[in-house]
Amino acid sequence: VAIGPILESAYGRDRRAYHLTADYTWGWTTEASIRETTESRGWNTVNAVKTPLDTINFKHFLRPVRDAGADVLVLNHYGRNMISSLRQAVSLGLRDLMVDGRQLEIVVPLFSKIMADGAGDAADGIYGTSNWHWSLDDPASRVFTRSFGREYGEPPSQAAHTSYVQTLLYADAAERAGTFDPQVLIPALEGHEFDGLGNGPTLYRAADHQCFKEALVMQGRSGVISNHERLGIVDRVARQAMEYDTNRFPGDLGPL
Repeated sequence: VAIGPILESAYGRDRRAYHLTADYTWGWTTEASIRETTESRGWNTVNAVKTPLDTINFKHFLRPVRDAGADVLVLNHYGRNMISSLRQAVSLGLRDLMVDGRQLEIVVPLFSKIMADGAGDAADGIYGTSNWHWSLDDPASRVFTRSFGREYGEPPSQAAHTSYVQTLLYADAAERAGTFDPQVLIPALEGHEFDGLGNGPTLYRAADHQCFKEALVMQGRSGVISNHERLGIVDRVARQAMEYDTNRFPGDLGPL
């Protein structure tokens, strides 16, 4: 939902996408989400190929993209998978490939500082999303970035921020519940709303335990001096835009 309007504005509606997808739940659902939003904006999906999680050399999966007629490559990969597949796609010259007069573009649905650092120049110009970035200018983000920088000598990644926030929220829930008993802690988090931790107003929805908060659309920056500046924020999307009906993904949370 966050990245769809940006992709349409940057690349237009008439695009043909080729997906490489990490073969596990996160990859499957990320591909489904990106396909839903891009196809609703006029894109066609020409192929979707699953890649094993232990893949290091992606060239076997990347070479067929040249002959598929696709003009967008979507890498539904995260962490080391994304770093490897993006770097190898660029090394194979896919970003220089012209398809019916248009340059082939690469999209990474979920980006992070660590991944952009690892991808290096291959991340230049690439669009993706993130749930937090150290350059945010709200008071909580500034304080956390300064404190982390003093301790570790570099800005924090979104993973560092997420881990820190989750620890604070767990401690807060335990204090409010007066116990570490999960059966009491869970209701303390269900329906919990908070702000002031760098993600804007945030909700832990009771019905399905989904966390709704602001999303950032990011783009890799070229000509940077430091790896820490490889990602720039191009849009901020409010939490309300991404909330969906609880019946959309049926399932049972199970008994406490």
